[in-house]
Amino acid sequence: MISRFFFRRSAGRSQTVAPLAAIAAFSLGATSLFAQQDLSQTVIKVMPVAGGVYMLQGAGGNIGLSVGNDDAFMVDDQFAPLTPRIRAAIATVTAKPVRFLLNTHWHGDHTGGNENMKGAGAIIVAHQNVRRRMSTEQFIAAFNQKVPPYPNAALPVVTFSESITFHVNDDSVRAVHVRNAHTDGDALVVFQKANVIHMGDTFFNGSYPFIDVSTGGSARGLIAAVDAALAMINSRTKIIPGHGPLATREDLVRYRDVVLAITDRVARLVTQGRTLAQIVAAKPSAEYDAKWGTGFIKPDQFVTMVHSSVATSGRKPRQ
Repeated sequence: MISRFFFRRSAGRSQTVAPLAAIAAFSLGATSLFAQQDLSQTVIKVMPVAGGVYMLQGAGGNIGLSVGNDDAFMVDDQFAPLTPRIRAAIATVTAKPVRFLLNTHWHGDHTGGNENMKGAGAIIVAHQNVRRRMSTEQFIAAFNQKVPPYPNAALPVVTFSESITFHVNDDSVRAVHVRNAHTDGDALVVFQKANVIHMGDTFFNGSYPFIDVSTGGSARGLIAAVDAALAMINSRTKIIPGHGPLATREDLVRYRDVVLAITDRVARLVTQGRTLAQIVAAKPSAEYDAKWGTGFIKPDQFVTMVHSSVATSGRKPRQ
């Protein structure tokens, strides 16, 4: 399930920042800012992937989990109210505590449980830009969304610039920064022995991705991140996407081809001097919309994000 909310923990309670689907229609106000998402019926599903690695699905981004002789290693943690259920799900496959928690990027549907997990003893690790984004107020222009700083207790305590490797559960787990993709702080997480990769939100399996241009994301950077992942994996690699079902290399290639085709079309229209309204009206994603446009990000939203990314890379976008 792709959540429509970004959560954070503050002052001992869980808060939504805002429902993303509604933000496009109206400016944030007190009511929408503190509206609560109903997570009462959310079930955390645990799926074996390979070599002691599991994928957990609930609400928000997919969680990766490595278990074995050492303590558990976790990738992302969804929303704060789900932490007890997530920990209970983890307990079905290991009695060991979570020693390391790696955030693939800063968005709250992947980091909302940080404060809870740190309180339970996890060491939080992320790219340095993730801590920078989380520690200061952010603004997501695509949804007119202001995101307050996270509390100190939710921030990563270990950061890296290019890559970091963990030697845990008889595997080498390597996190590699990919620049200006979904955001400016994304990490690909490779479980080398298990032959599994967690791609965070650089990969929305089966749907158009959210490109957070306001916090450093870009369409070309997203494509480059997928290319980097493809160079790291083979036909047997299992892929945990940020959202959507467990994937194969073929799934990732199809996703790359769709994003690349739409980006190239939008770029050509920008070069021709078309305005954003004209580009959206031209429907450059039309042939893919039936399959890829039914998820969280709708076709016109995705085209708008690509336009913002492509146009600002060369000149100020025309409105």
